[in-house]
Amino acid sequence: MSKTQSISISGNSILLFGGVYSNLQALEALKEIAVAKGFTPDRIICNGDIVGYCAQPEESLNFIKDWGIHSITGNVEQQLREGQEDCGCDFVNGTRCDIFSRQWYPYAQQNVSTESVAWLKQMPDFLEFDFAGKKVAVVHGSKSHVSQFVFKSTPWKVKQKEFELTKADVIIGGHCGLPFQDEKNGLLWINPGVIGMPANDGQTDVWYAILSSDEGELKVEHHHFSYDHVLANQLMTEKGLPASYAKTLLTGIWDNCDILPEEETKAQGKVIM
Repeated sequence: MSKTQSISISGNSILLFGGVYSNLQALEALKEIAVAKGFTPDRIICNGDIVGYCAQPEESLNFIKDWGIHSITGNVEQQLREGQEDCGCDFVNGTRCDIFSRQWYPYAQQNVSTESVAWLKQMPDFLEFDFAGKKVAVVHGSKSHVSQFVFKSTPWKVKQKEFELTKADVIIGGHCGLPFQDEKNGLLWINPGVIGMPANDGQTDVWYAILSSDEGELKVEHHHFSYDHVLANQLMTEKGLPASYAKTLLTGIWDNCDILPEEETKAQGKVIM
């Protein structure tokens, strides 16, 4: 059964990220940024998929736990805690994403401790809180389905359904791997992007966002940062994880566009924002 946790946010800004994908090097770099910008753990939110393609799943889970930030489960965490044999990403059977998941997910499953699985069982699947007079919901894919891919180009009627389900003014989502914001009729959907893999833009930097309030007006800033992507690549190679995903850390280009709509596919290799 899905679990929603209500939290309180102090201050007028929040740091948002997701998709660590077992990339400890990116996670360590993001924490340095957060500390430098004065973000305390209670003002930082991760929207899931702490575990994924890269080489250090257990270390990444322990890092998040020790950091003490707010986090929800992604589909990978839900599959791990339930002992499932696949990542639950909803990849089409036989696609390259599906084939690669059969390599990295068993590795992750084998390298996550029973203590971490127990911790994941206590983690909420959704967060909700009030911020600047708005009701905010944090989801992974969507409220309807943890693995739903919601992109900038996804029709608004699809997003509208999720606003109706959450009764929120702002939805913070993840899963699709690309940063964006989309606003209509006073409703705002934010995807901060992911830190574990580049955004298919030909750059090795990865993405997070800051949501802030200035006299009641919401502002979203998307930021990118560098980290030791060479080490992350080397560790993936040493562990025998998918070579194409390891290469993406160096090129900034995804191996394939299987999950992407036409608009996002055409944007491959183009610098974001």
